[in-house]
Amino acid sequence: MTGGKPVRLGTSETDGTFWSQGTTIASLVERDTGTDVTVLDAGQASIENARRLDEGLIDLGFMASNWIGRAYRGDAPFEHEIAMRNVAPANSGAMFFIVRADSPLRVVRDMIGKRVAIGPAGSGMAQHIHTIFGVLGISFDDFTPVYLSFEDGGKALEAGDVDAQWQCPYPNQVMADIAARMDVRMLDYAIDDLAAVLAQVDFYRPAKVPAGFFRGVRDQTDQLAVVNIISAHENTDTETVRVFVETILENLDEMAEMNALFAGLADLFEPLRTEGASALEFGGAPLHPGALAAYKKAGYLS
Repeated sequence: MTGGKPVRLGTSETDGTFWSQGTTIASLVERDTGTDVTVLDAGQASIENARRLDEGLIDLGFMASNWIGRAYRGDAPFEHEIAMRNVAPANSGAMFFIVRADSPLRVVRDMIGKRVAIGPAGSGMAQHIHTIFGVLGISFDDFTPVYLSFEDGGKALEAGDVDAQWQCPYPNQVMADIAARMDVRMLDYAIDDLAAVLAQVDFYRPAKVPAGFFRGVRDQTDQLAVVNIISAHENTDTETVRVFVETILENLDEMAEMNALFAGLADLFEPLRTEGASALEFGGAPLHPGALAAYKKAGYLS
């Protein structure tokens, strides 16, 4: 397909993880197919993108995999079932808490009684705190949640207005700017705490964050990662989805060179060969027909 109808792609706040990934993919789709792709930001990322898909305001949207099932079933905060369809994995990225390098906080539980910037109110990243802290038995009354964008949260940490900040997967420009401005550290999890979250929540994966990941990371740390995905609605044009997936599959190496968030993306498609379509049917939502066609053409599905 060359010069297909324009595509609207929902991402995250500008310079956030999804925005960074979306701009990369959009540039490749435009280059390889001549299709115009409009990258739209979204303060509430996953939740906002699911609602915009439902309302026909976007054609494709980035989401964390833990949200697609809720949207598909109509669980809170969604008011009704949304005909979500999975398209492709985007990455499995480590999420983490940062503190100033001179902070006495060392592990996640040390944030009890502290002020923690956790992202915009109602956002998918803030919901991760509810999930993780729920497993760890930490109530939102046990600390002071501060709802700020990731850029403003970093500024608040720098100013001493919060004691820690929850960060979305790196590399992202906001985190790079924070680490360039001040000395920071990642908080570790107690071994038993990390194991408990991984055992009880099926959409998290273990992630080893290497030393040198960004300025201030001096030792390898074990963190949690969530699989992020590109999603669609059942009404999203089949050809649009097929072209997006084919473009991704044909450019996996180049995508990783353009944006480190895509490093290891090829591995996330491999389970299709052994598990079939269910390998990418996060939250019980089926694969979009356009995605199925692309995976069959590429040999991932028979």
